[in-house]
Amino acid sequence: MTRPLGLGHFTFLTLPPDELVRLARAAGFGFVGLRFHPVAPGQLHWLPDPAGLRELRQVMAGEGIGLHDIETVVVDAAFDPEALIPALDAAAALGARRVNACADRFDALPDRFARLCHLAGERGLGVDVEPMAWRGIDTPAACLDLIAQSGAANAGYLVDTLHHVRCGGTPADLAATDPARIVSAQLCDAPAVPPEGTEARIAEARGRRLIPGEGGLPLADLIAALPPQTVLSVELPSDDPRPPLERARAIHRATTALLERMPA
Repeated sequence: MTRPLGLGHFTFLTLPPDELVRLARAAGFGFVGLRFHPVAPGQLHWLPDPAGLRELRQVMAGEGIGLHDIETVVVDAAFDPEALIPALDAAAALGARRVNACADRFDALPDRFARLCHLAGERGLGVDVEPMAWRGIDTPAACLDLIAQSGAANAGYLVDTLHHVRCGGTPADLAATDPARIVSAQLCDAPAVPPEGTEARIAEARGRRLIPGEGGLPLADLIAALPPQTVLSVELPSDDPRPPLERARAIHRATTALLERMPA
């Protein structure tokens, strides 16, 4: 199986977007995801100003690297969809297709999520929502229920292999899901047995992910259950001390080898 492979910004979050784009090209990736919205107020993100946007577009064109998605939108009770408009506009200007989101439970969640999807849709973008074990929307089924409740035609279930498995998901769940709802998948590996406790699970997700083949997740079965049109990238934040290019090439090499072993 040969598919284009993308590099998620969270893998190298301290790199500015132009450096990530150049790194992706040098390591063999075909596109990137970019962190244009902070996961919490004051957290690191890289939304460019107009001049920076023009420069980034030139770098992407010169390197032949596209943009698939932007991250990370936490839809909680304090989330204002209108505040995301600058990030959505920048994403659309760079040719992005999707916005990554996760969510907590609160009374207005379906309406708030629907508004996010509407604003994204006005700019030609879809919204992918993923479960996280420490948030209110903490299972694949909860993500799909939210999508159904919102009525958003441009919403999808984001298959992050770590979150999917840690939140109780299986390859069979993916195979049973409407293929139109699975637009994007983010690959990484991890030990088969999850760490104990919420803080340990957060630490694993944010900095202890493993290169495909180095852990015990059922990656081959998960990938085999994805629709053929699903866009694949790697999201692999890690404390690996190797220089970025060396690590990026190792990630690309291992993930490509996994994909090449998949049935056509």
